[in-house]
Amino acid sequence: MKYNICYIILFCCCIKNSYAQEKTVTLDSIHTLSFLVSDNLDNLEYKNAIEIATQIIAEGEKQQNPYYTFTGYDLMGTINSEMKDTLQARLNHEKALKIVIENKLDSLLSWAYINLGNVESDGKKNYQKGIDYYKKSIDLNTGDNEIENIDPLINIAWTYLDENLPDKALPYLLQVENIYKKDTIYPREIADTKTLLGRYHAQKGNYKLAEEAFLEVEKVLKTEKYPSVALEFYKYYGHLSEIQGDYKKAYELLKKAKELDDKKYERDKLREVQAANARFNIKEYERTIASAKKEQIISDQLFEKSRDLRNILILASSILLIALIAIFFAFKSRKKYIKRLHEKNNQLMAAKDNAERLSQLKTQFFSTVSHELRTPLYGVIGLASILLENETSKNKEDLKSLKFSADYLLALINDVLLINKMDANGITLEKTSYRLSSLARSITRSFEFSLEQNNNKIHLHIDKNLPDKQIGDYVRLSQILMNLIGNAIKFNEDGNIWVSINLIEKTKEGLYKTKFTVKDDGIGIPLSKQKSIFEEFSQVENRNYNYQGTGLGLPIVKKLLALYNSEIILESEMGKGSTFTFTIDIEANTTDEPTEEIENYKQGDAIHIFENVHILVVDDNRINQKITQKILEKRQFKCSLADDGEQAISLVKENNYDLILMDIHMPKVDGVQATKAIRKFNQEIPIVALTAVELDEMRATIMNSGMNDIILKPYDISQFLTTILRNLNKALSKSKR
Repeated sequence: MKYNICYIILFCCCIKNSYAQEKTVTLDSIHTLSFLVSDNLDNLEYKNAIEIATQIIAEGEKQQNPYYTFTGYDLMGTINSEMKDTLQARLNHEKALKIVIENKLDSLLSWAYINLGNVESDGKKNYQKGIDYYKKSIDLNTGDNEIENIDPLINIAWTYLDENLPDKALPYLLQVENIYKKDTIYPREIADTKTLLGRYHAQKGNYKLAEEAFLEVEKVLKTEKYPSVALEFYKYYGHLSEIQGDYKKAYELLKKAKELDDKKYERDKLREVQAANARFNIKEYERTIASAKKEQIISDQLFEKSRDLRNILILASSILLIALIAIFFAFKSRKKYIKRLHEKNNQLMAAKDNAERLSQLKTQFFSTVSHELRTPLYGVIGLASILLENETSKNKEDLKSLKFSADYLLALINDVLLINKMDANGITLEKTSYRLSSLARSITRSFEFSLEQNNNKIHLHIDKNLPDKQIGDYVRLSQILMNLIGNAIKFNEDGNIWVSINLIEKTKEGLYKTKFTVKDDGIGIPLSKQKSIFEEFSQVENRNYNYQGTGLGLPIVKKLLALYNSEIILESEMGKGSTFTFTIDIEANTTDEPTEEIENYKQGDAIHIFENVHILVVDDNRINQKITQKILEKRQFKCSLADDGEQAISLVKENNYDLILMDIHMPKVDGVQATKAIRKFNQEIPIVALTAVELDEMRATIMNSGMNDIILKPYDISQFLTTILRNLNKALSKSKR
C-alpha cells in the first residue's frame, strides 16, 4: 500500500483556512476524529475508520463546511484503497476533488491529486495516469512548501519500483533525501524512503547497499509501530535475505509479513467492514433523499412567490435604468480621469528623462573631476617620489609628508568614485590570475609610512594550505583589505595589526573557502557604534586627527563583499581592539596562464638589458611629461617626447621606439585615435595607456584601440616600472621567436 497523507497535517491546514462559524461540532472534535481515522488505519481497524469518516462527512454537510466534507470523503477513499476496493476508492477521491475545485480550496488541491494518484497507480494499466496526478501535486508545491512534495515523490518512486523500473525511481528518492537534509520529518516517512531505497538497490543487484537501507528501517520500527510499513519491510527484506542465501532469516521475515497480511484480511474483520460499508451507503441514500426534499421545498417556495415576479421585474428594470444612468456619468467621469492620468504620465516621463539626464551629467561630472584632480596630483606625487629617491635630500621627512597627503587625497577621490559606481550598480567582479602572497605583501608594504607615523607593527600570516596562484578580482580584494588595514592603523597607536588569511575548507565545487581576519589592539569600537560605522560618512571619534577620513572605508568594504555574497563580521571591545573577519570562496589557478605580478618593482632590480631601450612619452601636459621623462631617464631609459597624438604618429613613422606611453585626452588627435593610426603600420610596438580618466569607463575603448596595457595616473613608481618592464619583456620574447 502506497504512502498516504498525514491527515493531522491536512486537517490543521483546513482549520487555518476554514470559515469563522459557530456550529454544534467544534474544530477540536473534528481534529480528534481525523486523528482517530489515521490511527485506526495504522492499526488495520477498518470498521472503526469507516464509521469515523462517515461521521465527519455528516458533520461537514450539517455545518455546510466544504473542508470537513472534503476530509471525510478523502479519508473514505483512502480506507477503500487499503481494502483493495479500487472502484469505490476512485469514486470517493473524485468526490473530494470535485469539492476542492467547486469551492476553490487551492490549499487542498495537492492532497486530492496525491490520493487519486494512489488509486490509479495501483493498477498495471493505469500506473502512468497515477504518476501524472503525483506530478500535478508536485507542481503546486514550490518555495517553502517543498516538504509537502515528500508524499508524491515517494509514491512515484514506489510505482516505478512496482513496475520494475528502478532507474526511473532513483531520481525521486534522491529528491526526498535532499528534502530530509533541509527539514525535520516524521520517522514513518524515513522508514518508507529507506524501504524503497532497499528495494531499488536489490533490483539493481547492490545487495550490500540494500542491506544497509533495510537495517535503517529496522531501527525505526524498533521504536515506532507502523504495521503497513512493517508489512512492506518484512516482505522485501525477506526476499533480499533469500537472494543472499540466508534462508533462516528470510523465513523469519516472510513469516512476520504473512502474519501481518493475514491479520489484514481475516474473515471477521471483512464481515465487519462489509457491514460498515452498507451502513455508509444507507447514510448516502438518506442524505440524497434529504437533499431532494430540500429542493422540493425550495421549488414550492418559488412557486408561491411567482405572483410577485412581475413586481420584481418592474423593480429590476427601474434599478437597471438607474444603473445605466450611473454608468453614463461614471464613463464621462472616467474620460476626465483618463485625461488627467495622461497628463500625470507625461509629467512622470518628463521627470524620468530629466533624472536620466541628471544621472548622465553626474557620471560626466565625476569623470571630468576625476581627470582634472588626478592630473595635477600626478605632478605632486611624481615630483615627491623623484625627490624622495634622492638620498641626499635635506627635506626628506617633509617630502614624505607631502607624498602621504597627496596619496591620501587620491585615495579620497577613489573612494568617492567607487561609492558612486556601487550605488549605480556599475561594478562587477572580474577574473584575473594573480598570486596571493604577492598581493598581501604589496598591500602591507603600501602602509609603511602610516605604520611609521603611528608607531604600529603589522603581522602577516597566510595559510600554507591555500594555493598561491589564484583566479579572481584581486583589485576588489585589495580594496577590501586596504580599507580594513587602514582602518586598523587609524585607530591604533604604538600597537599591532594582525592580518591572517586561513583556509576553512575545500568545497565540493573545488573552491577554497577562506577566512580573512584583520585584528588590532587599538581603542576598540563601542557597541552603540558597531552598526552605524558601516553607514556612509559615519565615523568613530578618533584622537588621531591625521586620519579622520570621510567615513567611506567600511561602507565600501560592506558593498564590495556583497559582490562576493559575503558580509563583514565585527567583534570589538573598548580598550581591547577590534577584529574584522569575512569569508569568501577562492578559485585556484591550475593552468599555465601567466599570473598578474602584483609585487612592486624594487629600486636596484637589474634592468641592464634595457639600457638601450627607447621610449616615446606622449602627453599634452608639460609637467607630467617631464616627470615621466625624469623617472625613466633615471633608470637609464632613453626618452623622446610628443605633445599630442598627431606628433606621435609622425615620430613613430620616422623613428624606431621600443615602447610608447600614450596619454588619452589630448588636443588635435587623442590617444585612442593615435593608437589606431599607429596600428595600421606597426603592429608590434607595445603601447601603454597613461591616463587619469576613470578606468572602468574607458577600459574597453582603450584595449579595443590596440593598446597593450593601462597605467592609471597618478601611479606608484614601482608599479609604473613593473608595467613597463612586463610589456618590454613580452615584446622581447616575441622578437626572439
